[in-house]
Amino acid sequence: MQIDETSAVATAMSTDVLTVGPGHTLRQVSAAMAGRKVGAAVVVDSDASGAGIITERDILRSIAAGEDPDVETAHDHQTTEIVYATPAWTLAQAAEAMMRGGFRHLVVLDGSEVAGMLSVRDIVRAWARQP
Repeated sequence: MQIDETSAVATAMSTDVLTVGPGHTLRQVSAAMAGRKVGAAVVVDSDASGAGIITERDILRSIAAGEDPDVETAHDHQTTEIVYATPAWTLAQAAEAMMRGGFRHLVVLDGSEVAGMLSVRDIVRAWARQP
């Protein structure tokens, strides 16, 4: 099977993005992620420029370090230096950015607005659907 690496991010991304506030505890974030069956959430802080991202890995690291998930907040564990994709990127460009950066989720921006989230699973799913 030959994979069409030119498919756009817009064809595979999820547009129903979980957002949390910076003051949400890690327990609240993990419950929201589990409830939505997602591995990442966008952290939106009206007092900061740009969005952050918190992933299941961030929560796992905190728990492994013995930190209290009822005390630790999304703000303290989010990544703020995010690599953003655009809906027009190809899936190959997105996969390359993920491999280069060592992460599994990309926040997709359309202009300055969050348009979606793309995961490695989304890319695999898109490529597996191709004839």
